[in-house]
Amino acid sequence: MNDQKTALIISAHSADFVWRCGGAIALHAKLGYQVTVVCLSYGERGESAKLWKLPDMSLDKVKTERRKEAENAAKALNAHDIQFFDLGDYPLDMDRDAKFKLVDTIRSVQPQFMMSHSHYDPYNTDHSYATKVAMECRMIAQAWGHNPEETVLGAPQLYLFEPHQTEQMGWKPDVFLDITDVWDNKRAAIECMQGQEHLWDYYTNVAQNRGNHFRRNSGGMAGGRPARYAEGFQSVYPRTVDEL
Repeated sequence: MNDQKTALIISAHSADFVWRCGGAIALHAKLGYQVTVVCLSYGERGESAKLWKLPDMSLDKVKTERRKEAENAAKALNAHDIQFFDLGDYPLDMDRDAKFKLVDTIRSVQPQFMMSHSHYDPYNTDHSYATKVAMECRMIAQAWGHNPEETVLGAPQLYLFEPHQTEQMGWKPDVFLDITDVWDNKRAAIECMQGQEHLWDYYTNVAQNRGNHFRRNSGGMAGGRPARYAEGFQSVYPRTVDEL
């Protein structure tokens, strides 16, 4: 029996995993997890404005730069593996074969938990589409009749990481993760994303604000843990417990 702990991140674009769950990746890597990141697209059309403003830019050049940034960020976070499906963005779309490829990845990783985007995002439908697909592929990976020679998936939690402008997305966190010990890793990964420099300080502020929420919800001034940086997540499925 393989006792290796694993996690799987499904990122619509090649930078999303950095802003939204980079701390979770680095922290769980430090805890001994093998964390695999799947980037469904590079975000080459819709999330690379800075690169497109450079002279003689092309789609292939943008993809190359975005891949390099994501690989460097994954290294900074100590991710075990990063995979690029290169499905295109704006819009992101997955046919049956692409979905089955993701199912194969889920079954291969056998994650203790998965992460993807919020259910709803009126500003970027690629994000909510990625989570719809993540839920569908999780379901398929659990089906005994799908490629029955493979090991079926159990019931990993799917955590939805924080979207941009949360008040517009209907996203409600029910988990806060202290990432103070690995903040330097996340900030280093953030700074790998040269094509979206305008988001560096924004997501630093988000992590500081969530640190405040962690402190408040861990006991506040009556003995809460002094987290400086945190990430918030919304769980999709019930959690099974023996004690509260």
